[in-house]
Amino acid sequence: MAGPVRSISTDNNQIRAATMEKLVQRLEQAVIRLEQVSVNMQVSNGMANGDCNGINGVSTGLSQCMDAFDLLLLGPVSEYLKNSRAIGDDVENHAEMVNNALQLQRSFLKMATTHQEPAQMELSDLVKPISEKIQEIQNFRECNRGSSQFNHLSAVSESIPALGWVAVSQKPVPYVKEMNDAAIFYTNRVLKDYKDSDKRHVEWVGSYLSIWTQLQAFIKQHHTTGLVWSKTGPIAPPSLFAPAPGGPSPLPPTPPPGPPPVFTGELPQADSTTAQHSALFAQLNQGEAITKALKHVSKDQMTHKNPALRSQGEENHASPSKSRNPGGSSNLAPPQKRPPLLELEGKKWRVEYFDQAHDLVIKETELRQVAYVFCCSNSTLQIEGKINSIIVDNCKKLGLVFDNIVGIVEIINSKDIQLQVMGRVPTISINKTEGCQVYLSKDALDCEIVSAKSSEMNILVPQDDDYREFPVPEQFKTVWDGSKLVTEPTEIAG
Repeated sequence: MAGPVRSISTDNNQIRAATMEKLVQRLEQAVIRLEQVSVNMQVSNGMANGDCNGINGVSTGLSQCMDAFDLLLLGPVSEYLKNSRAIGDDVENHAEMVNNALQLQRSFLKMATTHQEPAQMELSDLVKPISEKIQEIQNFRECNRGSSQFNHLSAVSESIPALGWVAVSQKPVPYVKEMNDAAIFYTNRVLKDYKDSDKRHVEWVGSYLSIWTQLQAFIKQHHTTGLVWSKTGPIAPPSLFAPAPGGPSPLPPTPPPGPPPVFTGELPQADSTTAQHSALFAQLNQGEAITKALKHVSKDQMTHKNPALRSQGEENHASPSKSRNPGGSSNLAPPQKRPPLLELEGKKWRVEYFDQAHDLVIKETELRQVAYVFCCSNSTLQIEGKINSIIVDNCKKLGLVFDNIVGIVEIINSKDIQLQVMGRVPTISINKTEGCQVYLSKDALDCEIVSAKSSEMNILVPQDDDYREFPVPEQFKTVWDGSKLVTEPTEIAG
């Protein structure tokens, strides 16, 4: 009888623990709702007496701003954290980092309520901790490119520079909106993947985007022309503001950052010089004959089969980082040239830092593999067989020929790219790219091509043993039809 008694006792304990956990969760939700109501009432009462710019008292107005920011944290941010924890894994870890960055920004705003605005150089030093948090969040995405939640991580990484609005003068709202728009490109992918299968991801998208839309409303209401500082008190010294001490960083140490950021509210613009097509691009119009000019890469030339080459490549190789981080600086020394790398790492083919290499070939492919082509220029790559997906990132004057893709071919942050599809591909994505020519095969005419923030794009389809070129629209017209906005491409005669 002793055995069954212990089993029943254990089950009762588990039931009690589960019941207590549910009660605690309900209590936490009730407290959050009460805090939201309390803060909302305080903000509403405050707005009846004065605004953030101090119509009836500067200190009162700035206090109201802090209450409004706390409402943002208790509402959209809290919901985003809850939805991220429900999904778990990389999304949850990323969300904790975002929450830390927002809490750091709250400390910055609170400091501004008691100190006068410092000079520009001192302000840059004060913003530096926020910039480092932004870099940490973006590095997490770069270190987890193989994650199944990569689109979630990309949405966050592309929009997190919005926290730099505190150093944007004149009109910070458009700056935050532009960062929010960058996130939508990737959240749309999340919705496409999960809208019919897992509503947790749909709720995650809504809660995350609401952070930035409500932040825009907060800035428009309280900091329309830039961050409002106290009119009294001491001038904020550079050493005053620093992040609270915390646990160990989840990432390996990063190189020392450049000079402190200066936010202008504008993103770096691409070089406006018209790119000249190199001779290698003309080769792509040869169809199947293009493979005759390519040379097979022998096993002793592949780093994944030659330890000596691999160790040489690892000495100077570092994960690429996004240039959108506000902590960067145009005065940094140019990066050292890294040795080229062609390596199979787990399920990912890495093709990186090749220049003037026209004989790159990847064979022995498998369906589960992906290819990541980074920072290659004036080169041609052929991928034989069928693989899952291809990403071309930060490349210039690259020719890419591939057979069959199960998922997607993605071109990002690149210039003068030419693709030739020999078999089938369901989706080609072109994002932030200047100049992209896509040669489709007869079997790939049903391919879906998605583009954003790109120019000089042309799709070439086979016709009478040749190719016919069709430009992708870059200009659109939007009108209100009485109930909704209707957007359609426009053509301008040249």
